[in-house]
Amino acid sequence: MSNYGKGPSVGPTGINIKDVVDEINKQTQVFRGLTVPVRIECDPETKEFEIFIETPSTASLLLKEVGTEKGSSIASEQKIGNLTLDQIQNVVDQKREKFLEKTYKASVKTVLGTALSVGLTVEGEDPRIIQKRIDNGDYDDKIRGE
Repeated sequence: MSNYGKGPSVGPTGINIKDVVDEINKQTQVFRGLTVPVRIECDPETKEFEIFIETPSTASLLLKEVGTEKGSSIASEQKIGNLTLDQIQNVVDQKREKFLEKTYKASVKTVLGTALSVGLTVEGEDPRIIQKRIDNGDYDDKIRGE
């Protein structure tokens, strides 16, 4: 039997809420400052629980990297910040298991596309230029994960 919900739903099961909160905090440390979807499955008979952490959106992770909460409303004209290729790869590392792309390089290009859509530049350039340079092999020595 599973119980989905927040603390008030877990409480009646007799499971120690502090243990649940401690485990959630431990597993979400990397996402500090962001809203993170969490699902808890509880077994009231055995008092065991399992925590399932979802990752925030790619856009949210990029905005956290640049230190802002909101993307540009006119991303093609108004840029809100610049990220390094390492910062892009940090986002890829956090989202990697959610991407459908077969290669790490393809995942980097996907995140670059999201960076473009929220009004970010990367390495001082339009993210599309960085994508083309990746295709040309210019960043092969800088892209980890392949």
